[in-house]
Amino acid sequence: MVSKVEIFRTLHQDRAPGDPVVLPGPWDAISARAFEAAGFPALATPSAGIAASLGYEDGATPADEMFAAVARVVRSVDVPVSADVEDGYGLAPKELVERLLGTGAVGCNLEDSRAGVLKDPQEHADWLAEVRAVAGDALFVNARVDTFSCGDADPERAIERAALYVAAGAECVYPIGAPLDVLPLLRAGIQVPINVYAWPDGASLEELGELAAMRVTFGPRMQRWAAEELAGFARALRDA
Repeated sequence: MVSKVEIFRTLHQDRAPGDPVVLPGPWDAISARAFEAAGFPALATPSAGIAASLGYEDGATPADEMFAAVARVVRSVDVPVSADVEDGYGLAPKELVERLLGTGAVGCNLEDSRAGVLKDPQEHADWLAEVRAVAGDALFVNARVDTFSCGDADPERAIERAALYVAAGAECVYPIGAPLDVLPLLRAGIQVPINVYAWPDGASLEELGELAAMRVTFGPRMQRWAAEELAGFARALRDA
């Protein structure tokens, strides 16, 4: 029987241009079930979306609550789920991997910044290598590169960091905030699938796939859209 992590890993392989794997971002069990029912083959939880659903600011969710929320999402669906666990909450690689696997997640998104400040890339790569060594093939590691979101617009810096993280065992790289015109350069310089944040500058999913993306995620956008829809309904109800 093929494991969920193997299914998830396969989804990232041999993607045709313009056909990225699209991973909606559930923030609770109900949203996860809705995405599964719509036919998506896998999901990727957003840390900011979960934070908002729990009443926290982005980056302020206690680790215990984040892992518990991820576990609720995982057990609510049958498709593979990857978890955004920010920068790992200061946990040692062994504990981080154990807690991730304890939720049932098959993958993780790990950031190379903390509180808006970039980490030393070699130190982060060494930490990622330890995560990979502990996890073996049990987790799909998506390494987020935060140069663009932290104010460094030089794509070469992103490519340099990506190379270190790939050498450390990352299977996908997420240069969040990269402008559309930079994506082809990143694709040429990064030797693993690239995760792109959905709809930068209004680009369609197909356009993102043609430019660079083999994987598209949404961060907290789906949770925020749902919250706005609910707020609109609440106002209409109040005024009825």
